[in-house]
Amino acid sequence: AAAAKAPVKKNPKVANVSVQLEMKALWDEFNQLGTEMIVTKAGRRMFPTFQVKIFGMDPMADYMLLMDFVPVDDKRYRQGAGAGPPPGLRLRVPSPPGRYAFHSSSWLVAGKADPATPGRVHYHPDSPAKGAQWMKQIVSFDKLKLTNNLLDDNGHIILNSMHRYQPRFHVVYVDPRKDSEKYAEENFKTFVFEETRFTAVTAYQNHRITQLKIASNPFAKGFRDCDPEDWPRNHRPGALPLMSAFARSRNPVSSPAHQNGTEKDAAESRREYEREAAGGTPLHAEAAHQQLMSRVLSPALPGGGGG
Repeated sequence: AAAAKAPVKKNPKVANVSVQLEMKALWDEFNQLGTEMIVTKAGRRMFPTFQVKIFGMDPMADYMLLMDFVPVDDKRYRQGAGAGPPPGLRLRVPSPPGRYAFHSSSWLVAGKADPATPGRVHYHPDSPAKGAQWMKQIVSFDKLKLTNNLLDDNGHIILNSMHRYQPRFHVVYVDPRKDSEKYAEENFKTFVFEETRFTAVTAYQNHRITQLKIASNPFAKGFRDCDPEDWPRNHRPGALPLMSAFARSRNPVSSPAHQNGTEKDAAESRREYEREAAGGTPLHAEAAHQQLMSRVLSPALPGGGGG
């Protein structure tokens, strides 16, 4: 067998970077139930939102932050005919046979995975920025959207429904050297938090996930049938450290510097679900950099990382 490739020694600009997952307790709660994320043709934001606190950057160096999503396994799932949710919470729709099955409160393997979707990365809209800016506040990927539309031209992350995925977070040092491409593998560091794994679905399969999403998502208050004060304290909308700037720009890559959330932003986010079909601005990162990152970021799950 060929000798294993020696690990690349990372640039000190990224080697000392560490990352803390925000809302970890909420992610853990979802993970214990088996997190599900909705995918739609128009694209749907994740909840919980992927948010991190970053430490150890060079305050004066420039960094880009990005995410991608890789399959957890080579399996597919389908919905089974097991115990469904209580009356009034049956929000599922039948999916084609031959995929993972949610049956009697668990997922069942039902075959090999569908062909891989086009690999895409999502750049945080503030990229690039100085390390000092990234480290001074929580970094929120609240513009990232998931879609099952293979022909999507809005730059959303394309996933197969009824497949499981692992989000990955990458910190990339913007190397000012002219021959920086030669050092590409040294200049990024990947973090993986296993508690953020999820199954992509077109409708929630597990009614407990539905209940927890409604209880903990500030923008789901219209679905609650009792006063928010009756929800568990740690699930009240005001208790979540969510950033409120949900709709600063339709372009997830090249948006200008923005102010933190305003009432207008929050209202825009609430209206978003009423206009999901509206087109957005296509995601166009610099072509050469996009191709370079596609080569550097391995599709395999790394052994190390955060979490």
